Amino acid sequence: MTALSIGVALVSALIGLVIGYLAISLKMKTAKEAAELTLLNAEQEASNIRGKAEQEADQLMIVAERDRQTLKKELLLEAKEDARKYREEIAAEFKSERQELKQTEARLTERASSLDRKDDNLTNKEKALEQKEQSLTDKSKHIEEREEEVAKLEEQKALELERVASLTQEEARDLILTDTRDKMTHEIATRIKEAEREVKERADKTAKDLLAQAMQRISGEYVAEQTITSVHLPDDTMKGRIIGREGRNIRTFESLTGIDVIIDDTPEVVVLSGFDPIRREIARMTMEALLQDGRIHPARIEELVEKHRVEMDNRIREYGEAAAYEIGAPNLHPDLIKTMGRLHFRTSYGQNVLRHSIEVAKLAGVLAAELGENVNMARRAGFLHDIGKAIDREVDGSHVEIGTELARKYKEHPIVVNAIASHHGDVEATSTIAVIVAAADALSAARPGSRRESMEAYVKRLQDLEEIANSFDGIKQAYAIQAGREVRIIVHPNIVNDDKITILAHDIREKIENNLDYPGNIKVTVIRETRATEVAK
Repeated sequence: MTALSIGVALVSALIGLVIGYLAISLKMKTAKEAAELTLLNAEQEASNIRGKAEQEADQLMIVAERDRQTLKKELLLEAKEDARKYREEIAAEFKSERQELKQTEARLTERASSLDRKDDNLTNKEKALEQKEQSLTDKSKHIEEREEEVAKLEEQKALELERVASLTQEEARDLILTDTRDKMTHEIATRIKEAEREVKERADKTAKDLLAQAMQRISGEYVAEQTITSVHLPDDTMKGRIIGREGRNIRTFESLTGIDVIIDDTPEVVVLSGFDPIRREIARMTMEALLQDGRIHPARIEELVEKHRVEMDNRIREYGEAAAYEIGAPNLHPDLIKTMGRLHFRTSYGQNVLRHSIEVAKLAGVLAAELGENVNMARRAGFLHDIGKAIDREVDGSHVEIGTELARKYKEHPIVVNAIASHHGDVEATSTIAVIVAAADALSAARPGSRRESMEAYVKRLQDLEEIANSFDGIKQAYAIQAGREVRIIVHPNIVNDDKITILAHDIREKIENNLDYPGNIKVTVIRETRATEVAK
């Protein structure tokens, strides 16, 4: 390659570079002008938008100012209206108070006038009383003078009567008193007969109807009272297993249950003896379970006793719930229901106390319905009246006192509490329902077949009846008959007359009621007989 070629190439390259530079510069200038034009257009458009925004803002300010003025006017109008209403209310209240003040002033004025009139009347009455007092003083003096004259005349009369009748004043007084006493005895006897006849005519029919209706609607049961339970054995060899080696089984059984186990020569029988029916029932259940299981040893006995004690608690609660449901009192406190369930295992004169309580509740409900009283309250009171018997062996006091405290503890109604406390007459009945419960209790206990007495109590009651009858003057003989339902008294006819036998029967009845406890009624019959006997020869 020659130098010329190289120079041409360099010149060509240089020219290309210049042309390229010029082309690039021109392109950059064009782009700059386009950018400046675009920026100018953008600024113009932003200026237009800003102007429009300022116009819209000015319009919004004008509208807002107009709305504010309108709202201000409305609020002012509402405030003026509220102020007007408030002024009217205040004016009305002032007017009402002024009216009341005027009425009060008128009443006070009238009362002042009335007091003035009363003051005048009292002044006039005081004057009249002073005049009457003076008059009475004068009359008293005159009466005293007259009494002195009468006393003198009576002394003269008494002396004259003694002289004429040949009797002293004491003898005459005794004669008059004797005659008066005989007349009064006849009058008292007559009035007692009339009163008894009138009461019987009024009360007998209604009472008989009510009691007969109540008894017809209630049926009762009879359960023999017992203190022993017999358990039958499959064979006599079980007796030795029950006793155990050196008597350890029987000692464990008796210590855990509190019941005596009697094993004698009676074939295939073991007797459980104890006064607590619940413990005796637990012992029976345990003994039967041991005989059925065949494993008889102290550990097994302890296990079964505990198991049946829990089962007995459940049974007691079930008995109480069933009884409460039967008489319509399911809302009793759970502790009261459980306590009532214990009465299933308690008897009184052979009558199951729980069944007796249910019967009394039903009778009380029937009587309350007939008399227009609260039936539910009467049933509840009748049901709970003997609740104290459930725990009277564990707590000191009579079953009435214990039952009353239980009812108060569990917030029973005061009428129910009083019915429990008064059903044996320990306190006064304060309601008709309490009287109804006492009547229902007596009716349940006295109905035929409901109870039986022990021979000792029966004989003692007969003796007490005859002793009470013989304690009065003029009694010849007294006999308690019809199982103590009647006492017949024969009097000396020359000591007790026909009028006195009515009074005597009344007094004997009151003494029996005050001194004896007995179911049902006791009839008192006084007999006076005068016989004249002659023998023809």
